[in-house]
Amino acid sequence: MTRKAVSRKRKAAPETGDQADWDHAAQKRRRLPPGKKSLVHFLKTRELKAQVDRGYQHLLRACAAHTLPGVLKEKEFKLGRLNKVFASQWLNHRQVVCGTKCNTLFVVDVQTGKITKIPILKDRDPASTPPQSCGIHAIELNPSRTLLATGGDNPNSLAVYRLPTLDPVCVGDNGHNDWIFSIAWISDTLAVSGSRDGSMALWEINEEVMSKCNFRRGRSRVPVYAHVDHIALKDVPKGPHNSSHCKVRALAFNSNNKELGAVSLDGYFHLWEAERTLAKLLSIKLPYCRENVCLSYGNEWSVYAVGSQAHVSFLDPRQPPQNVQSVYCREQGSGIRSVSFYEHIITVGTGQGSLLFYDIRAQRFLDDSIGNFQASKSRGEMLKLTTGKGWLNHNDMWRNYFSDIDCCSNAVYTHCYDSSGTKLFVAGGPLPTGLHGNYAGLWS
Repeated sequence: MTRKAVSRKRKAAPETGDQADWDHAAQKRRRLPPGKKSLVHFLKTRELKAQVDRGYQHLLRACAAHTLPGVLKEKEFKLGRLNKVFASQWLNHRQVVCGTKCNTLFVVDVQTGKITKIPILKDRDPASTPPQSCGIHAIELNPSRTLLATGGDNPNSLAVYRLPTLDPVCVGDNGHNDWIFSIAWISDTLAVSGSRDGSMALWEINEEVMSKCNFRRGRSRVPVYAHVDHIALKDVPKGPHNSSHCKVRALAFNSNNKELGAVSLDGYFHLWEAERTLAKLLSIKLPYCRENVCLSYGNEWSVYAVGSQAHVSFLDPRQPPQNVQSVYCREQGSGIRSVSFYEHIITVGTGQGSLLFYDIRAQRFLDDSIGNFQASKSRGEMLKLTTGKGWLNHNDMWRNYFSDIDCCSNAVYTHCYDSSGTKLFVAGGPLPTGLHGNYAGLWS
């Protein structure tokens, strides 16, 4: 049979349903104007492009996180006579809000260095404020970045401000009988505070609370703000031998699994379900139990990082407790004072004024050849950035015990990356309790 006969036979043969559908679709495609695509084609192309863009952006952020520490340069800020910056958070691309041991809340403009102090919120009963304050140990923004929670004039109380104006919203002044050390938002309207008294309190800042603080100003020109009550959560379990040391030192929220992690000073990590019942899930004895004062959660890696006297321990609640991994930070005695995740890099701030960078993928600290394109491919010494001199008050404590020491380093009590991951704000002050001083700097 010739080729023409075969062609004539195909045309004469009845079409099957599948062939008819295929040809009908082909005719529709042929009727599209030149240069035009179908809606299905457009949507699929847009979906694939978005996936490629997300993957490309992730690769860029991971590359920046790995190379940035090696090229960071410091710009110090002058904070006057403020004492020890304990907490900080970025408000936007150029403003950072900070809290100090001397109970001062202020905003620093990282471009100009200008300092703006924010009024501290007071309890219903001013007489309840203790004569000596530990200052502000925690500052946290809610997920939508519309509210800021921190300590009040009374360090036992929670103070909430509206963003971006920093107008006062409310004070929670009946939840704790000792200092608030840590705060975590578990939703846009629910905040949890952890105290030195071993208790945790849940605070709801709902529409009713917001409506009460319409920022009317009375004759005294003082903003009007509400006072809210707490919901008592189950206290941190007290161990058989360290019942007096069960202070809630740090909190971290896992938004993926809706779980709240807490570290207590008796060397335990505790986990709560934070979406419905706020029920306690587990308690794990940490492998290194001294000075567990900082905690962070890495969403991408599903692990908590706990800082202790000389180690950072990594906990995955899905794994058995014996699988807790730890890394030695080589600065024993000064303690790990702050820890954070950015991509695959864990930044560690120490009591000796050092910043260390741990690569969780390679399971080792970055070396000093990172960012140095002239360096050889061989591994160098561990990369360590050291904070500047800051300001130190030469008081009686310094004259009696530290005047013969050439340099008194500033502990890195707090550090935080901006949204781009290219700027690192670092702050703190002298580690010894009796010394008065401060340090703040932008590393970029």
